[in-house]
Amino acid sequence: MKKMNFVKKNNFYNMNYKEVSKIKSKEILKGFDAKLIHTDNFTLSFVTIKVNAELPEHAHIHEQITQITEGELELTIDGVTKIFIPGMIAIIPSNIKHSGKALTTCKVTDIFYPVREDYK
Repeated sequence: MKKMNFVKKNNFYNMNYKEVSKIKSKEILKGFDAKLIHTDNFTLSFVTIKVNAELPEHAHIHEQITQITEGELELTIDGVTKIFIPGMIAIIPSNIKHSGKALTTCKVTDIFYPVREDYK
């Protein structure tokens, strides 16, 4: 495991940090704009989804956790469809088929393990 070295200065440790508002957005799919943070092990994605934007059915090796923070998002995971609203979390295991559609403009936070190299 990689050891992180922090330098103590004025009783604080110098460490990496990001301000989400300053991260440049990237369109990862039509209607899906993401602000991405990659570490050695995972990807954190803050996504704004336009109303009626669709996520085609797919599967990937990554474990995925999706938290809905704004709007209504219809997700189908392994054949089961549910409407997600703010405060709800979807847990999508590796290699499970899933798809979705934004019923309203949505904001979600996605965590992927391992890193989404295709989003870099």
